[in-house]
Amino acid sequence: MSKGKNGYRNPLLTVDIIVEVSSGIILIERKNPPHGYALPGGFVDYGELLEAAARREAREETSLRVDLLEQFYTYSDPRRDPRHHTVTAVYLARVSSGKPRARDDARALGIFREDNLPTEIAFDHRRILEDYFRYRKTGQRPSITKGQKP
Repeated sequence: MSKGKNGYRNPLLTVDIIVEVSSGIILIERKNPPHGYALPGGFVDYGELLEAAARREAREETSLRVDLLEQFYTYSDPRRDPRHHTVTAVYLARVSSGKPRARDDARALGIFREDNLPTEIAFDHRRILEDYFRYRKTGQRPSITKGQKP
């Protein structure tokens, strides 16, 4: 186990939310580096349930209240975030109330389908979106037996 300057170094825990709307999914354009479009999401606060963090982050970044449908998958590639090692639990959600509006660290937001995704997508969110669209077509989630390539 690798030790940092002040003790053990552990991955940081995050959540990402695939918010489904009738015309596609919501992505935010990030204000802060790394730039590009991303799923709404962020860091889990100490003492916070993952599900509560997912609902909070969706509201903070999109102004929407969401109902979580299911936990989709967990991504842990140490290179998924260029800033540090993070592990994310990805949730599928639908809007329960509100109108989409960029807030917090979102510069803008848009609704996208598989055939019109933005070119610049931050983190490993393109891979997550590819897995999601495959799941919606086939019902198959990413394979745990294949693992995530570091």
